[in-house]
Amino acid sequence: MAARIYQIQKNAMQSGKALTHKWVLEYVPAEAKKPDPLTGWAGSGDTKQQLRLTFPSADAAKAYAEKEGIAYTVTAAAPKTLKIQAYADNFR
Repeated sequence: MAARIYQIQKNAMQSGKALTHKWVLEYVPAEAKKPDPLTGWAGSGDTKQQLRLTFPSADAAKAYAEKEGIAYTVTAAAPKTLKIQAYADNFR
């Protein structure tokens, strides 16, 4: 049973930074999803994929994983790069 811990990223469709300070623990899928022959919906017998735990910090998520004996990997957030551009640059 393995899990990954990562920080929630800001959605491209939102301007605010709500909930981006939280950390998430998600289990790595144990088996691949396969289509259901009757409905065609993708699914699997792995119920751990439905579980998503949020924590206030990375240390809290790590402590929970170690307490429960879960192997984990921490994925750091990508550095934010700003492209500073003036409105006048559109007309050069």
